[in-house]
Amino acid sequence: MNVIDTHCDALVKMQIAKRERNQLVSYKHSEQLTTNLMELQKGKVIVQFFAIFIKPYVPTERKWEYALEQIEIFHSEIIGKNPSMKHIKHWQDIDKLREGEIGAILTLEGAEPIGNELEKLEYLYRAGILLIGLTWNHANLCGDGAGVPNAGGLTSFGKEVIKHNNKHGVFTDVSHASINGFWDTVEIADYLIASHSNVRSLCDHPRNLNDDQIKSMLDNNGLIHVVYNPPFIHKKNVVKISDLIKHIDYICALGGVKNIGFGSDFDGIKTFVSNLERASHYQNLINELLKYYSEDEVKGFAYQNFLHNRPRNFHTTMSD
Repeated sequence: MNVIDTHCDALVKMQIAKRERNQLVSYKHSEQLTTNLMELQKGKVIVQFFAIFIKPYVPTERKWEYALEQIEIFHSEIIGKNPSMKHIKHWQDIDKLREGEIGAILTLEGAEPIGNELEKLEYLYRAGILLIGLTWNHANLCGDGAGVPNAGGLTSFGKEVIKHNNKHGVFTDVSHASINGFWDTVEIADYLIASHSNVRSLCDHPRNLNDDQIKSMLDNNGLIHVVYNPPFIHKKNVVKISDLIKHIDYICALGGVKNIGFGSDFDGIKTFVSNLERASHYQNLINELLKYYSEDEVKGFAYQNFLHNRPRNFHTTMSD
């Protein structure tokens, strides 16, 4: 069964290898990457989202440089060297994928690289960014992230960024938002997604969504893509696919069967769900889901819910 995955960190992993070890990681088959091309093919992933994420230790004045470098790696090493990988620059490009082709979508995880400059934001839209999470776990000029103690909400600049996302048909991602930032976002965003988050009632972690947040996402046609990071699934040493499915069950019970998707966080996580350690293992999850849900429901989780809820009729990129 085909799969769409809305979050991986292959770009930052490739950048760190290049900068810190002077190593050019092959996207096609490097075992360092759990979302390399061969892994995606084996897992039947037809669209993979690639996050631009800048590590917190990078000095503020260099974050934009690092973001541009990740975009360059995306084009040179992922798209440029692998003809079957196709850059999705407009949402409708997904529908143009041919048999054997995999769509690649750029996203921004944390708005630190743009500072408070809307010109940089506009550049990213033209470069094909189709999903933006305003914060990572820390605070920035857009607002407070999920890891900030006694966190506030969004700044006026953060709210302006969301309005620009709406204008360009770009998802606003709440996965790393503080609770106050989440509610500020819901009031403004036309296109809502939690690209890699689970259920807080099942696993009490600030990166997960509480019941009120989940219900609000569903009321606003938002997508909730479950994440495979064990600390966000269950507080035990060995986490199984069945533990992850409980989060899907919970969201379905709240009425979210048409809103669920997958956001693995592969290449960004250090521990793994048993039998779901790499993108090539995706069909293990699919097969387990088919024991409890209809084929149509599982197709929804795997890719159709996303396709039905994506923005329509927007062009956000540089001239082709």
